[in-house]
Amino acid sequence: MLSWFRRRALDEPAAREAARARAEQRLLGHAWPRALLDVVSRLAGERSPAYLVGGTIRDAVLGRPAEPAFDLATELEPEEVTRRFARVEPTGIKHGTVLIVEGELLVECTTFRREGAYPDARHPERVFFTHDPLEDLARRDLTVNALALDPIGRRLLDPHGGALDLERRLLRAVGDPVLRFQEDALRPLRVARFAATLEMDPEEGTRRALASVGERATWVALERVREELVKMMRAPKPSRGFELLREAGLLGLWMPELQRCYGVPQNRYHAYDVYEHSLYTCDAAPPEKPQVRWAALLHDIGKPDTRVERRGEGTFYNHQFVGAELADRLLERMRFPADERAAIVHLVREHMFDFRAEWSDAGLRRWLRRVGIDAVADLFDLRIADVLGNGLRQGFPTYLEEMRRRIECLLRESRALTVRELAVGGRDVMRVLELPPGREVGAVLEALLEEVLDDPSRNRREYLLDRLARLREQRPQAREGEAPGGDAGS
Repeated sequence: MLSWFRRRALDEPAAREAARARAEQRLLGHAWPRALLDVVSRLAGERSPAYLVGGTIRDAVLGRPAEPAFDLATELEPEEVTRRFARVEPTGIKHGTVLIVEGELLVECTTFRREGAYPDARHPERVFFTHDPLEDLARRDLTVNALALDPIGRRLLDPHGGALDLERRLLRAVGDPVLRFQEDALRPLRVARFAATLEMDPEEGTRRALASVGERATWVALERVREELVKMMRAPKPSRGFELLREAGLLGLWMPELQRCYGVPQNRYHAYDVYEHSLYTCDAAPPEKPQVRWAALLHDIGKPDTRVERRGEGTFYNHQFVGAELADRLLERMRFPADERAAIVHLVREHMFDFRAEWSDAGLRRWLRRVGIDAVADLFDLRIADVLGNGLRQGFPTYLEEMRRRIECLLRESRALTVRELAVGGRDVMRVLELPPGREVGAVLEALLEEVLDDPSRNRREYLLDRLARLREQRPQAREGEAPGGDAGS
């Protein structure tokens, strides 16, 4: 009787071919855009098919939405591709890649190639164009990305068993995984991203090899790291990818602030340590709100620096302010756009709001003024994710519904939460108080706003002009050094 391992070895080729045939059938029935098939036919010759490749094929087999640009491979070199289309952009011509633009259709077209050494752990020193699509597939990172469909000849190439790996939900490196990852140090991060977005697991050899990249990972441009992480944040559970990076010793190279949260205990209000709680909070945040997801991931990174143990439990006073500073530095280092960085940091800083029914209307208006009306919905989403991520299964924080109702009522009464929304402006202050432009004008407006926050009915032009007139009468008696309008909020 054959052993189980020997039977499996004999059955594997048959299983791969059966999976390839099933994937081929599905791809041939796929509704490819007519314009895409026209591009394929214009690149294909009698003996040299053009192939749909990479993520285009992988996502079609999985039934996932197509990426903005389709992936295509051909034996034609970039110059020949360029001559066949009206608009072609040389996005990576050194490595044989151009972008074909046909109306709204985007096709990233790459010449079949082999690659030389990767001296910078990111890009091949040389590429060698080839006529063999199998050589081109052999250079790719994962078997699920090493599939090629000839839609005209109606044939799927699958030399590395990628179709079967898709069915088994496995991520497997093409060839030697250590070599694959040392060639391009970004590939382990791509594995983590695919594990999260495709909800697949690396097979054991590929998982072990993730750590082989080591310090070479620091050679990767942080902009490229950010791009991969941003894509990972769209996954159902980004935690799958971040945990793979931590296990491989890579998370601390790119995000040491998050790595430091691992193993930091909390208190009875949490079932997880700070790191696990951060990941599960990120998972619970809305995928369609990337800034909220980033804030969820980073909202507690200030806890390791503020932890004090009292009576056997951890406390983390003002961790939101420390965390905001750390998040700002992390996001700046990762080259996040300034406006996105500011929005995420603001959410981290304000995530500890503690609404209670006894809050006065004036207090709630001052909170709205501080956080900004536009940030309220995001802060609510962050708070909900924070509660869901603590592991105690407390459900929806019901006090948020009362807070939402109170806010809606206040906004119906008055939206004067900033000096720009006052019924008077800086010109009125300068005219009535006979002041030149400067800080004094702003101080007076702030004092008037404090009155309006206490009582929105005061935001009437006649009332505020009268208030300014009374301030003018008081100015000669103002004590030296007193801020202008110092009693306006009394």
